[in-house]
Amino acid sequence: MADAMPDLIMPAPLAGDEAVTLRRQPRTAQFVFRGRSEALALAGEAFGVALPQTACRAARSGDRAALWQGPDEWLLIAPAEEEDGIEARFRATLAGQPHALVGVGHRNAALDVGGRRAADMLNAGCPLDLDLAAFPVGFCTRTILAKAPILLWRTAPEDFVLGAWRSFMPYIWDFLSEARTRL
Repeated sequence: MADAMPDLIMPAPLAGDEAVTLRRQPRTAQFVFRGRSEALALAGEAFGVALPQTACRAARSGDRAALWQGPDEWLLIAPAEEEDGIEARFRATLAGQPHALVGVGHRNAALDVGGRRAADMLNAGCPLDLDLAAFPVGFCTRTILAKAPILLWRTAPEDFVLGAWRSFMPYIWDFLSEARTRL
């Protein structure tokens, strides 16, 4: 499926600071999957990643990820070029099984936020405790950054993925760029 919404222009990646890096991720295929417990194993089979059953956790296999978003909701992320194939596998594998699979990659964008002060920079606008003990690797949740709704996922001790609607990204970028200068 072609990208229905053009990318908004973002400033060049920030560079030269070992404390924090901020980079825009390339477009990915993203789906919201909703289903009851009977559909979960089939969805994991169709997607190639077992959907996490623990609240606020992510599971990965290669370049795919499944993030728990609610009791019956997961965000599925894969390379953009695999979008049509994923939809076809879900149709075939979950035929007759009540579920919903909605493509949201056209509306979402993501940033990689990393470095030894990444949590400090995010905490300039995010009210969560981002200490590694409170927000461990593999943890993901919906929250806010300043006034923008975001998805925050810790992928390594000093690395996060921040996802949001594409229309919020210039505001988020500017906010984080300013917060980065104040570290």
